[in-house]
Amino acid sequence: MPITTTASDTTSLVHAAIDVHEPGQKPGKVGALITTIDFQLNPKELTVTKSAKWESKSQKKSASAPPTTYQGPDPQKMSVEMYFDETRQRDGSVVKRVEALFEACTPTSASVDGNRPSAPWVKFRWGVLTGFVGYIKSVAAKYTLFSPDGTPLRAVCTVALEELANEPSKQNPTSGGLQPRHSHVVREGDSLAAIAYAEYGDPARWRDLADVNGIDDPLRLRPGATVLIPTLEELARADGRVIARKEIARALVR
Repeated sequence: MPITTTASDTTSLVHAAIDVHEPGQKPGKVGALITTIDFQLNPKELTVTKSAKWESKSQKKSASAPPTTYQGPDPQKMSVEMYFDETRQRDGSVVKRVEALFEACTPTSASVDGNRPSAPWVKFRWGVLTGFVGYIKSVAAKYTLFSPDGTPLRAVCTVALEELANEPSKQNPTSGGLQPRHSHVVREGDSLAAIAYAEYGDPARWRDLADVNGIDDPLRLRPGATVLIPTLEELARADGRVIARKEIARALVR
């Protein structure tokens, strides 16, 4: 009697993974593959969110809801848990797997050498689920089992990913043609100095951010607003153009 092969017999197990790439030169286009972080166990669930920005201005005398204006889409977000287990390995440890996720939140060597420091761009993939091009926004590691000498043998990592723009940024008329590579969405308590420190390591760069974004009052940032972030190279070119214009003006006065 012939044996019937079912679909489940022929279906191979596909493991989820996060591909870690060098930052791309164009929006939505990743650079060279750095490494792949595999899921030891496929996730039980994952959460994907997409939202849009709408703005409404309340009117004291209005008896109905105020008019609302669409401001554009927010980045797509994904949250997923990664389970690591090295209990079956002699002298096993999950530390290297967890550190690989932490390293994906820090600038790559190539981007630092090119004076364009940026954390890697990543893509989540699992079967037909090919995620957006984004970055790892946060990693929270919870070690759940240790060996007698304190070596972590099991861990659960909650990984939050956020989408990067897949279209070129439009020129900002106040910036002299700068094309920022990414942006920052203002949250409650943010300041331009804090954003400049986080992006460039120099809080004094808040003036550049104010100029690029046409912000007249840096002390009054509206939560939900988008601050465009040029690279240091672009800021240097802009500074050079300003200095050149000033030198030409002084020469004309003479």
